[in-house]
Amino acid sequence: MMNNWCDQKKTKFFPLLIFAASMGFLEAIVVVYLRELYYPDGFKFPLQIFPQWLMGVEIVREFSTLFMLFALAWVAGKNFLQRLSVFLFIFGIWDIFYYVALKLFLNWPESLLTWDILFLIPITWLGPVLAPVICSTTMILMTFIFEYFRLKNNSHKINRSELGLMIAGATIIFFTFIYDLGKIILKDDYFHSLLNVTKNENFIQEFSEYVPVNFLWGIFTAGLLVIFAGIFIYIKRNLYAKY
Repeated sequence: MMNNWCDQKKTKFFPLLIFAASMGFLEAIVVVYLRELYYPDGFKFPLQIFPQWLMGVEIVREFSTLFMLFALAWVAGKNFLQRLSVFLFIFGIWDIFYYVALKLFLNWPESLLTWDILFLIPITWLGPVLAPVICSTTMILMTFIFEYFRLKNNSHKINRSELGLMIAGATIIFFTFIYDLGKIILKDDYFHSLLNVTKNENFIQEFSEYVPVNFLWGIFTAGLLVIFAGIFIYIKRNLYAKY
């Protein structure tokens, strides 16, 4: 009885908001330093190739960021659904405030369609700023949907079909982010030397001339629709649940 009462307590979103927004500003400050060193005339494509050791440091930083988000979600949540909700919320807020901070510090991006490096794990993600902002907004929306039914229906689970659709949609979106660099890696068979690819002169030459133009918005939208299909089924099941 006590466990059920604890599980139904409202999630304290305000301190989570403060934490995630602070993380967004902190990461933006790191990027300000990097751009001052490698893009003193302003960030733009084609990209500068970072030294191998610095790429390693950046990957460690990104893993550390994810571990921080996972750890906070684990502490703040009492069950899988609440932990997932917390993770989605702080990830979405963190990412949005990262761009808010960059706009304040560097007056960048010029627009929501400006291309950016989004992530480095397992390979570099590229895309217009609008794409991760849409993803982050969707994550925050999912958080409040899950929280609503958790409190109203004592709903603590997502069915396999619902979760499967959400993961499938996320995988489709992930493909749109890695498509550009993945196309270069697969076309010229750099995959077998992926860990040392920044030492490959042919790769450096090709990547240093690459300027992304067209984002796969159609596939991205399809991924979003698959995610929303999972959300819709979750909502429908909980609306008709007996409680």
